[in-house]
Amino acid sequence: MREPAGPGLVHHWIERAASRDPDKPYIVFADDGRILSYGDLLAATGRISAFLSKLGIGANDRVALLANNSIEHLLVYLGTLVHGATICTVHAEINRNQLTNILAALRPRLAVFEEALKLDAALSAAATSALPLGSRNDQRGESFFAAVNRMEAANVAAQGVRPRDSAVILYTSGTTARPKGVVLSFQELLSNTGPTAEAFGMTAQERIYDFRSFNWCSAQTLSALPTLERGATLILGSRFSRSRFFDHIRRYGATIAAGNPTTIHLLLEGEETLSVREVPTLRFVTSSSAPLSAEDWRRFEDRFGIRVSQAYGCSEAGWIAAIAGEHRRIGTVGRPLAYHRLAIVSATGEPLPPGEIGAIEIGGLGDNPYRHLGDDGTVTVSDRGRLKTGDLGFLDEEGHLHITGRVKELIIRGGVNISPAEIDAALLQAPDVVDAASVGVPDDVYGEEVVAFVVLRPGSALEAAAILDHCAAVLPAYKAPKEIILSQALPRSERGKLDRKALVRVWQKRHSR
Repeated sequence: MREPAGPGLVHHWIERAASRDPDKPYIVFADDGRILSYGDLLAATGRISAFLSKLGIGANDRVALLANNSIEHLLVYLGTLVHGATICTVHAEINRNQLTNILAALRPRLAVFEEALKLDAALSAAATSALPLGSRNDQRGESFFAAVNRMEAANVAAQGVRPRDSAVILYTSGTTARPKGVVLSFQELLSNTGPTAEAFGMTAQERIYDFRSFNWCSAQTLSALPTLERGATLILGSRFSRSRFFDHIRRYGATIAAGNPTTIHLLLEGEETLSVREVPTLRFVTSSSAPLSAEDWRRFEDRFGIRVSQAYGCSEAGWIAAIAGEHRRIGTVGRPLAYHRLAIVSATGEPLPPGEIGAIEIGGLGDNPYRHLGDDGTVTVSDRGRLKTGDLGFLDEEGHLHITGRVKELIIRGGVNISPAEIDAALLQAPDVVDAASVGVPDDVYGEEVVAFVVLRPGSALEAAAILDHCAAVLPAYKAPKEIILSQALPRSERGKLDRKALVRVWQKRHSR
């Protein structure tokens, strides 16, 4: 029988791991080797809960966390979950230009911030109680941890908090557009933990290296919570470093390393000549947050001898499909987590058979409401029961999920739907093409026409006409790009997500001249 996915479950995982081996590291900070043991974690989360109780913070009260990766960051995150309040993780650097609006919408009872980020103006405008994060060893001063360390560890106050109370509010990345606040209940967040650990084949012996921001859902639901649930160890990096990536894996004996397409691409562009024999503990590297091209996938595995496990998820639901690297299949994102009851559906909502492309739909928690935070701070229900993720894909005969694109990125030429991902894949088969992206642009005859942006290998003399000829040979005429634009780079977020809207704007600017 599955444990109820309420806030007490987080405390149970910590207590269980601490009772088995209190000295076992839960976190090793890769930058300097500092360790947080499970025994330390149990004591610290108890004191954090006591401090939040003293402040009168309870169920659905919000604690804003504005900090980069650190042991302290994850202690505040877990301590707030253990207490049963709502932790609001905001990537302050990425969302700096929207921080005033975000804090106004959150209306937190407490904001905990990293002083080095220099957030005084936004915090002053928010008019909320705020404390600098400080160090977990602080005994004096006015930092959050100095106050926490003056408390006696207490019984956690999560009793009475309901599974559908809000556990986390996450903000999607946003630079010019307003970021979206996603609200996850304890039930949603914690129900994803065990199935995710199982899908990736994680055990208590795992040592997971993750440098991605723990303000994002993907890092929290792969490397923070499943590691805790298994009683494993997290090797925490402050941020990605091409020069230190393999060194950290080797030094700390990582068995799984997290990543994304940008990570894979940067490692391929480096001069690292490492062999899998030099990192014998490493089982595989993950890739998520954006599609990884089959070309980069094969190049990485051929060059380093290390498997890549591509997986799939979204902030509203956590991990949706995953697979251990030992069983990965290039071009897929693994098998769907059973509890999501994933289906591929037609435009009218009818389930489609294996091999047919349709919208990806999930909904494994009954009449569960999928919620977002409005600009005015109110929580609104965007979907209930079943959720369309906005992605297109299909299931093959063996149950592996293939992602073919985004619904909103479909190119509709003459009434025919065209997936940009299919065209991108064809472009990447051309010699010397290292990156490619297709978009639909306005056309007087067909409504939309296909245009492709291409990045060539440095030093290549390949011309746009030759790429058009290649596409004409491998794609049906109605899918083949009508224009190739050679570019130095394609616009991507730090998580590797391609910004096709920015490419359309580039095309429009070129043609407006």
